[in-house]
Amino acid sequence: MATTLDRDVPDGTERGSSGIPRSGLAGRYVAGGTESRRSHPAIVGEQFARTESSVRPAARPSPVLTSVSDVDARLIKDSFAWLMADPSRAMEYFYARLFVQHPQIRALFPLTMSHTRAAVFEALARLIHGLDSPQASEQFLGQLARDHRKYGVTEKHHQPFFDALLATAEHFTGSGWTPQLHAAWCAALDHFAAVLRAAAVADAAANPAWWVGEIVQHDQRNATIAVITIRPDQQLDYVPGQYIAVQVPRWPRIWRCYSIANAPRDNGLIDLHVRAVPGGTLSTALVGHCGTGDTMVLGAPRGEMRVGPDLERDLVCVAGGTGLAPIKAMIESVVCATRYGRRRAIALYFGVKRQEDLYDMRDLETLRLGYPSLTLIPVAEHDLDFSGRVGGLAKIVSEHPSFRSTDVYLSGPEGMVREMVRVLHSRVPADCLHHDSLDALRAASHPARVADLSR
Repeated sequence: MATTLDRDVPDGTERGSSGIPRSGLAGRYVAGGTESRRSHPAIVGEQFARTESSVRPAARPSPVLTSVSDVDARLIKDSFAWLMADPSRAMEYFYARLFVQHPQIRALFPLTMSHTRAAVFEALARLIHGLDSPQASEQFLGQLARDHRKYGVTEKHHQPFFDALLATAEHFTGSGWTPQLHAAWCAALDHFAAVLRAAAVADAAANPAWWVGEIVQHDQRNATIAVITIRPDQQLDYVPGQYIAVQVPRWPRIWRCYSIANAPRDNGLIDLHVRAVPGGTLSTALVGHCGTGDTMVLGAPRGEMRVGPDLERDLVCVAGGTGLAPIKAMIESVVCATRYGRRRAIALYFGVKRQEDLYDMRDLETLRLGYPSLTLIPVAEHDLDFSGRVGGLAKIVSEHPSFRSTDVYLSGPEGMVREMVRVLHSRVPADCLHHDSLDALRAASHPARVADLSR
């Protein structure tokens, strides 16, 4: 719902050429807490005094957890259809009302709102249409609550947000707005708020809202790709295959998600594979403008793709471009797990446009030499002089000898994953074909995506 922080980003006096603070700043954080010694510009708006009390809506009672089954989902969905008819206008009205009545909240959002409006409307639509699926709805709300902690969203922001949403629903429903519909919306929104609050409280008891990471190595592999090694200021637990959101002080309130490219290490260091994309503000900063000693802010690990525990099943892994990152992390985890047991056979198809895009071959060859059961198949689609496989990645993978007793893992651009699913669906059972959600991949493919909707 918003995009900033609930504890302050370090703001030191010494900065690198990227504008990112240099090392030594992590100590300014209260471990696991919400205080720091200096205010970040992104949340200065919280200090504004409220002067226009006449436009503040009447407060509803504090939300009490209700069952989604108590809500007349049909009424709410029917009225939400009026918003669905023109999402852009509905969200413009919503945010205009929210920011007029609560101007301090504007500081939680990025300067450019177009993609934020679209992403928030998509989330709202998912919640409204999921009213008759309480378990899925509550899982989604819980994920939103956990994700939004790093933006600085707290319980005090829920009621203004939902008050503005209620007013927007009433405005667009028009003469169809009835006391019964009003009550149904209030019950639903109170339920949403209660679930968000409970999930955020539970997550805060176990995890910080975010981590501060220091870059300890910046390895520029080619003109557009860098492998960045980061030391988090606190222990960051994750499962190989997961991703994290990243923000740099050079671009406050802009987050992008990147998969962690290694299995957990004893020293806690993590690797990110970053490609600078045209128009990508954060990716360009990470690849071309930051270096050793610079710091960044890291969100909590997310994502459900992970290696299955059945040691009898082999793996076929398909990576497109920097989609190699989570695949590499999962392969490393298999290598560690099978060190004293059966060696699971792994076939890794690494697909790129041209040979020079095979940015991680040295590390992959080292991994292969230490684990003979790993077969590495580099694929270059448009490089006829390439000594490896040349052609479309999907076609080459479809020629794999057998998928019997095999789990298949896919990672890369949305189009690649969709094509692989189409090609393999007749040969690989659905429960053996693993990838991030296609909705998440679609969002990730957009250079101006909103964080946490994507990998």
